[in-house]
Amino acid sequence: MSKTMPPVRAVDGAMTADPAIIALRERIRDIPDFPQPGILFRDITPLLADGDAFRGLVEWMATRYRGTVDTIVAIESRGFIFGAPLAYALGVGLVPVRKAGKLPDRTLREEYALEYGTATLEIHHDAVRPGERVLLVDDLLATGGTARAAATLVERLGGEVAGVFVLAELSALGGRAVLAGLDVTSLIVY
Repeated sequence: MSKTMPPVRAVDGAMTADPAIIALRERIRDIPDFPQPGILFRDITPLLADGDAFRGLVEWMATRYRGTVDTIVAIESRGFIFGAPLAYALGVGLVPVRKAGKLPDRTLREEYALEYGTATLEIHHDAVRPGERVLLVDDLLATGGTARAAATLVERLGGEVAGVFVLAELSALGGRAVLAGLDVTSLIVY
């Protein structure tokens, strides 16, 4: 970890000098012009490859959410990477929310807007029980459309969205506003 890295914005936008969060940020690689010119891609693969950093992240999430949720709802696909070990650490179930056509049983569908067009998410019709406290987990909050669609699916099943956890947030894209009324935690805010 670099001793000269300044504090980073984290956990709902507050500045932090927490060395653990700064260490996580240092392990996210910036890839300019990917997947197209003008885009700065935040690559989490170096963080995932660092066993100590990944374990520390899972432990942080488990400490934060222990005793507050009944189920983890992980959003395809990178949400699965964080949601599965968190569900295991908390001893709760894991529910996947997937792109249309990927789940084998009856589903509920929710369409949402993209920059150019629309997309659809699905959840199994019986994946969340009424009153169940659910934590939505994904890697990134950008425009908020994906997380909002997942929250709507949980709510349609009668579940309560107890929170949304993302590793990183691109604050300039306004996703937090789309999730107004939900408890959103992002460890790193760009």
